[in-house]
Amino acid sequence: MKKKQIKILITLGPASINKKFLKFCIDSKVSLLRLNMSHINLKDLEKNIKLIRKFNKRTQICIDTEGAQIRTKNKNSKKKFFRKNAIFSFYKDEKKLSLYPPEVFNKVKKNDVLLIGFENLRAKVLTVRKERIVLKVLESGFIEKNKGVHLQNRNLKLNFLTQKDIQAIKIGKKNKIKNYALSFTSSANDIIEFNKILPTENKIYKLETNKACKNLKKIIKLGNNFLIDRGDLSKEVRIENIPIFQRKIVREVKKHKNKEVYIATNLLESMIKNIYPTRAEANDIFNCLEMGANGLVLAAETAVGNYPQDTVNFLSKIIDKYKKFKKNL
Repeated sequence: MKKKQIKILITLGPASINKKFLKFCIDSKVSLLRLNMSHINLKDLEKNIKLIRKFNKRTQICIDTEGAQIRTKNKNSKKKFFRKNAIFSFYKDEKKLSLYPPEVFNKVKKNDVLLIGFENLRAKVLTVRKERIVLKVLESGFIEKNKGVHLQNRNLKLNFLTQKDIQAIKIGKKNKIKNYALSFTSSANDIIEFNKILPTENKIYKLETNKACKNLKKIIKLGNNFLIDRGDLSKEVRIENIPIFQRKIVREVKKHKNKEVYIATNLLESMIKNIYPTRAEANDIFNCLEMGANGLVLAAETAVGNYPQDTVNFLSKIIDKYKKFKKNL
């Protein structure tokens, strides 16, 4: 019986939506080109799809939804540093520092604690006013636009798709896109509802919340393809627990035949700026493959990194080394 190919899924962005890289992907081992709606304007989606198909008709495209996540919105794209005990506000006015989706302003409460982005910024809600939320910084850090925000003290119920996602899916269907990813899949009902919208398309369910881990068996029973996003998950279960949760998820998926699991986040983070990876990254990738990952996902490395082609080549090398190692056991 022929073994399934280990897939390489890459995220496209400013560093990679270009003729050179898209043509490179044809001859590489890339299986899927991911368009992340959290970082793409709706008006640019169809243009990007057409550009990809102009230079690469072979590799499939995946539209990755925003899903049920809070994000920062800021017209000023520069990072801003907030010291401990500083007071600041998120405004409903999107021209100022804001939160997305807008429904968040009706759900956040006094004393909620927000973890903002991956810069360790932690802030407590002091008051919720008509036009803004006032917060006090508990741990210093940076705020910049389009970064994930997590509630530390409770779960917040958000719609499983944003209005932007619904429009993106319509554009995807119009352009005959066959692959979609549901971000922040947290329950069996999310899968049922996503299937109603996309009954015949290939779907990837992203596991990145504590709630998803609690509902793991029901979720995996209903879906076929799963992606472990270790970045957002680490904000919910603490980073020291990621190795445990990663193994639990992979083990649960592997109990079922013909279901696949992919692993994402920080696989080659150092290669965003450096031509060579670290030994820790090489070992992490090898460990993911030994656990049984069917595919590995590059995100910022190929979307905004300085060496998108080199990261794909290195990931291919590690996969080849793993296959040879397995063969010789």
